[in-house]
Amino acid sequence: MDRTAQLTARRADRDIAYDPPPAADSPHAGAARVLEENWTGTSTVPSRGLYPHQWSWDSAFIAIGLRHVSPLRAQTELETLLDAQWGDGRVPHIVFNPSVPLDAYFPSPDFWRSSTAGRAAGAPRTVQTSGIVQPPVHALAAWLVHRADPGLSRARGFLTRVYPRLAAWHRYLLHRRDLGGAGLASVVHPWEQGMDNSPCWDAPLRRVPPAPTRSFRRADLDHGAAEDRPTDLDYGRYVRLATDYRDGEYADGQGLFAVEDPAFNALLIASEHALAGIARELGATGTARHARAERLTAALIDRMWDPASGMFLCHDVRAGGLIPERGVSGLIPLLLPTLPRDIAATLVGTAHGPHFGLGRTTRLAPSYDLLGEAFDPHRYWRGPAWFNTGWLLERGLRTHGERDRAEALREAMLDLAVASDFAEYVDPYTGKACGTTRFSWTAALTLDLLHDFEELMDSKGGNRG
Repeated sequence: MDRTAQLTARRADRDIAYDPPPAADSPHAGAARVLEENWTGTSTVPSRGLYPHQWSWDSAFIAIGLRHVSPLRAQTELETLLDAQWGDGRVPHIVFNPSVPLDAYFPSPDFWRSSTAGRAAGAPRTVQTSGIVQPPVHALAAWLVHRADPGLSRARGFLTRVYPRLAAWHRYLLHRRDLGGAGLASVVHPWEQGMDNSPCWDAPLRRVPPAPTRSFRRADLDHGAAEDRPTDLDYGRYVRLATDYRDGEYADGQGLFAVEDPAFNALLIASEHALAGIARELGATGTARHARAERLTAALIDRMWDPASGMFLCHDVRAGGLIPERGVSGLIPLLLPTLPRDIAATLVGTAHGPHFGLGRTTRLAPSYDLLGEAFDPHRYWRGPAWFNTGWLLERGLRTHGERDRAEALREAMLDLAVASDFAEYVDPYTGKACGTTRFSWTAALTLDLLHDFEELMDSKGGNRG
């Protein structure tokens, strides 16, 4: 048995604990149990009932938490996802488990028809996936996972294998998805941005005729209250967009919906910085990737920064111009290490001001403007607070020297995650659990917040190694 196989076998045969064993009733143990319950052997489902397959950006956040209890599982999580990558570079937002019944989730594999409708785009033949994508957190996750156990990572050739796939993923976004011509990536469906039902999508969605309600069955309502989920009208528009994209063989640039989103692009920039670190680890310089990240940061500011709103706004590529809705997406660029100081300070003020109330009227930042007409504290992405956006904001606050505010947010996230039984999302005012519970990325990011780790980008402008 070679050294790689020995390491892999040894670590797979026993639990990996890099810290003293936690008490059985500790937050650490509770979060680890959630991830164990949702582990399939090769990846982690977001939840057993509502989301029974592998989701793209979920797996990235899950790997970030898993690295603290099992770097091997964290690496496997990302490798399984990337094994389903398409030939054109896209990483699909769902990788379907063939053992799950088709009626357990909609849209199901027979809707997406990836192996046939996606043939021209290089969809894999041996696994069924969706045809759309999700935010590119993956290189950031891969870099953090590597740093959790560099010895295991090097022995398994983890970065050597994932780097070309991550580079291809970024090329797809930076070229085929530059639908606005400004160098930034566009999303072609609200599900791609991850904040599916945000009021930021209401205006561009009005251009989309909904699919008839009788043409689809919503499996999500079997697991969640209708008043917390998207309306049938919204869902009909989602289905129409996905159907048109599929019927166009997943060719980009033809649909009615194309939006440049600040969080999606901020995560792409953060992952470009991470790819630079990976390149350095593999013996290259990483200079070109850092330079690209700086160009993208400048384009993000030029294209989406709105001084009057005190935050970034989505840019509607089809209609032209900014969408005048304040979503939490517009705060996420705080994650970027070289954001100009005045813009970073303004974002901090907006997050803690009346529109998001962080640390004042809310413990976690709501997904949408507290003062907006469409605000709803319970309906999916139209007001509730989510733990992944909270984690990104906590990282951003630390990156820009707001240590006390970051620590307050960290404590609030840990308290609410445990109290809500690791809820999918919570009421931003009361912390009441919404959606499903024992949700994987909530548990994973709880683990991450419970551990000290070197940040990818520090407050002085980033880790360049």
